[in-house]
Parts: sequence; structure tokens; C-alpha cells
Amino acid sequence: MTQHTPPRWAVVGNPGNRRVALFRRAVREAGQPAPRIVPWTSVLRGGGAAFAADELVRLDSPGEDPEVDALLRGAADPTRVEGGARWYARFTAAVRSLSGGLRLDDPAELAVLFDKRLCHAALARAGVPVPASPTSGGAVPVGGWDDVRELMAAHAMPRVFLKPAHGSSASGVVAVETAGRGRIRATTSVESVEDGGLYNSLRVRRITSERETAALVDALAPDGLQVERWWPKASLGGRAADLRVVVVAGRATHAVVRTSRSPMTNLHLGGSRGDLAAAAAAAGPGWADALETCERAAACFPGTLCVGVDLLPAVGWRRFAVAEVNAFGDLLPGLTGLPGSGAEGLDTYAAQVAAAPHHIARNHRAPA
Repeated sequence: MTQHTPPRWAVVGNPGNRRVALFRRAVREAGQPAPRIVPWTSVLRGGGAAFAADELVRLDSPGEDPEVDALLRGAADPTRVEGGARWYARFTAAVRSLSGGLRLDDPAELAVLFDKRLCHAALARAGVPVPASPTSGGAVPVGGWDDVRELMAAHAMPRVFLKPAHGSSASGVVAVETAGRGRIRATTSVESVEDGGLYNSLRVRRITSERETAALVDALAPDGLQVERWWPKASLGGRAADLRVVVVAGRATHAVVRTSRSPMTNLHLGGSRGDLAAAAAAAGPGWADALETCERAAACFPGTLCVGVDLLPAVGWRRFAVAEVNAFGDLLPGLTGLPGSGAEGLDTYAAQVAAAPHHIARNHRAPA
């Protein structure tokens, strides 16, 4: 691929999905040939896919497709929570089955990004601020509620977030608060039904029974759990706030504030977009540090063109910690780049199209 030859794009994704449509539009608007779309179903059923040596290969989320989810998770209902470990094993195997091309998503890095325990450890080793976690790196297994209780007591953590190791979009997350005399409150979007299965719901609910909490955690534990100290979030407009910051080719290019009255700020769980200018003003001189923290987190994954960093502002907006780094965290339709980011006027997908050649030249990634 020379300076005067337009790149040839290939996208592994779900045809018809909005993510693929938005990226295809960004490529076409950049004056480049439309990307070749390789369906995840073909990769999973066919045992892989091959790419030409000069194709820029972008992987997009395998989510929002019941057939793909069934192939990965082994469950016919995409709202089921269980099966995360199976999903992870099959997804990482599918990524490894791809050959050739100029890759924008490093397979080894994706394996870390999709295991919250490994990702937390990678960030901590790099000195990126993260909430304390006794399960960081996966060395401490969590067999169920009894183990969680012991870890909370041993590490003086009366409030924790329990996260499925391979979950996304707050699937299976349980925020647990304990107090004296055995009092407990768990906040989650997971619901258990008569068949014994666990299902994601769009309704956040609170549990005050330890017995019910224990049953829920015991059911989640077989797929792996990450235990993290509850970070005291800052507020904006009287609501708890955090940020999703997209980092493209090492630069923080886009950001959105998410606010909620519950511990989960995900927009599909009732969270709403907050005022980014107000958040930056609240952070004051620390705003630049916040963005730099996100860039340091992304630097742990240099072979991956784009990541979405979930950033937690502490009360007072003077300290920040990274909650997670998401491989497919760029779905922010209509949002243009931050001032001074180099992505002004570009959405997250156009920013990636513009940055991809430099990323390839820097990384020289063309795995066989």
C-alpha cells in the first residue's frame, strides 16, 4: 500500500449491523473503496477466514446477532447471562483463525481486553490508576458468594463491584454494599427466572436479601468473576457520572459523559448522556490528566487501533481511575472529535479510517 494507492478494507462483523454500516459509510466518505464484509457466522462456521496481504483488516463486535451469540455462547437466547467463559474461548479461537492481512486488532491483546482480570492486571502493571482488586490477574479464583465475602473482609472492602470476567455492557454486573448486622444491598440488572437461568434485563433492581444475593453470585461464579473496590464516583447534576473516552492510534479523540441514579451508568440501563463541557469544567486543570490517563490505558494495547476507556472520576473531579478498556467501545453515533484531538469534525469511525495507515506503518502487523 503506497501513499497514492487507496487502502483495501475488510471488516469482520455482522452484515446489516449498525456498527458495520457506520464504518462502511466512513470509508466511502473518505473516498476509499467500500470494505469487504466477512460475516462472523462464516468465520465461526467455516473455521476461519483469509485476507490478502494488503487488506486492512478491522474486527467489529460480534454482538447484537442471535445466531452469532448462539455459536459463541451456546445459548439460543441472547439475553442469557451465563456462558461467558464459553463465549470467550470460542471468540478468541475465532480471532486466531483469521490469517493474512494488515491487522488493526492484535489477537493477543484482544484476549486480554476480553478478560477483565487480565486487563486490570495489565493496567496496574503499567501504573494506570485502577480500583483495587484482589482478583486482578486471575490468580485468586472466586467459587461463589462465600469467596466474595471472604475477600471483602480480608481486604476491608465493604462495597464492591462484581463483574463477570468476560461480560460487556454491564451484563451480569452486581454492585454489592454491606453494613453492620448483616445488612446487604445488591444492585444489578440480572434477573433469575423459573427455569433457573439468569437473564439480562433493562431494569436495574435492588436486592436486600443475602440469601438471594448469594444465589445470584453462586450462579455467576463458574464463568469467572472480577472483584473490585467500589470507586466513589463524582456527580454531575445530582447524578453519578463516569466517562467513555475513545482512544484512536494513541490519542483521546472522543468522549461522552454518562450519568445515572444507579451505580450502572450504561445508557441502555437508564443512564443518560451528561454535559461534557460541565464535566471538563468540574475537572478544571485535571481534565488534561483525565484524557492522558485514558491514553496511558490504551498504550497497554499498542497493536489495537481503537479502544473505548471507561473512566471513573472520584468525588470532587480531581482523581480518576480506569474501570475497563473495551475493544469495541467506539459506538458513539453522531459524536465528533474533541478540540485539539486531531479528530475534530470526525466521528469515531472516520477517525479510525484516517488513522489506520499510520497505525499500520508504526506497528508493521501482518500476521500469517
